[in-house]
Amino acid sequence: MENRTDFGITREGIICFAGEDWWYHHPHSKYHILKRLARQNRVIFVNSLTMGLPSMSNPDFFLKIRRKLKSYMRWLKKTPEGIWVMTPVALPFFGSAWMRRLNRILLNVQLRVAMRICGIGRPIVWVAIPSAADVAESLRPKLIVYQVSDKYDANEDSALSKDVIRQLHSRLISMAGAVLYSGRRLFDEAADVPHRVYLQQAVDYDHFAVPAADTAPEIASIPHPVLGYFGQMDFVMDSELMTEVARRRPDWHWVLIGLRYNTMQVADGPNIHLLGAKPYAELPRYLKHFDLCVLPWNLGSSFTSYGSAIKVREYLASGKPVVMAPLFEYLETPGLRFYKNRDADDFIAKVEDALANDTAADRELRQAQVQDCTWDVRAREVGTLMKKLIDGGKLGSGQCFDGRPEAALDVFPQS
Repeated sequence: MENRTDFGITREGIICFAGEDWWYHHPHSKYHILKRLARQNRVIFVNSLTMGLPSMSNPDFFLKIRRKLKSYMRWLKKTPEGIWVMTPVALPFFGSAWMRRLNRILLNVQLRVAMRICGIGRPIVWVAIPSAADVAESLRPKLIVYQVSDKYDANEDSALSKDVIRQLHSRLISMAGAVLYSGRRLFDEAADVPHRVYLQQAVDYDHFAVPAADTAPEIASIPHPVLGYFGQMDFVMDSELMTEVARRRPDWHWVLIGLRYNTMQVADGPNIHLLGAKPYAELPRYLKHFDLCVLPWNLGSSFTSYGSAIKVREYLASGKPVVMAPLFEYLETPGLRFYKNRDADDFIAKVEDALANDTAADRELRQAQVQDCTWDVRAREVGTLMKKLIDGGKLGSGQCFDGRPEAALDVFPQS
């Protein structure tokens, strides 16, 4: 049985500059790892430092502004998990050097106040968004760890120029003691980064593998078969495919759970159910009613094709059949059904096969892929990594945290 209290590092201050907002996004790798590290360390989670205002023509312009203002009103608040979540005030203009210098001053002052409130001295800094490069350096940290979770310069939702993003990205690589790549494709393409680590996504296995005692009333009356999805819904979704499949198979019911942006527009219909965001703790009560899980992403976007989609591992833990776009991260994972990207005919064929032919052995195979790759394991690996780097350890080249029990031990070469 795992020791769930020892995560490799204790009595440190950790500041994480995230690429998400704690209050609104589906739980991500930093959420899962940091809430464990917070049991024995002081942690400040800094909500996403925007990489620039969206265009006024962006259909989600006012939604994003309104949400950011609500987040600002919280400024610094402690969560039940013991993490201090902070939304610092910053000017949404990282494209010019002098505005970045001004933001560096604004953010540094606010972070210093927050550190004093939280009792953090010289911190470990975990950066997961390029726009945090300047303020991360200004805090004079013990260690910088840079997590690369997306192909940042391919983000269609960013107003910051690709050249500036690449410059900030390169600076962070040079400053960091370790660069953590959350996707296999990102990791493989960074072969020239000697201090890279593949940080494979993980899962709260028991949370999704153990069936819920009951079904959420909101979903219980929806007829079967149910094609279920949970997570953020924006430009990554293949709305055209979903609309076409819903039209051609009116007896299949789509249940979509999560925060939906205006960039994801799917045709209204009696078999499309948009249930909105639900608490993470409640997801198994909805998942219980799914007949299969889907990932209908449009991989025509370079940004999307680099994704690592934690939700797929959560689907796998449930044992339910999974029909998904051919995302690189999971192409070698047994038990998944991939349809040809943007091909409604092939999607329908794969769903029909899953509904008719999936077996108990298939379920066990899917669960076996993730049962040992838990967030407890991953948090211990990251904590051990931080501790050894602080103590002067040096990374080997191209190491992996990929679920092997010994992974945290072989990152540092033996002298």
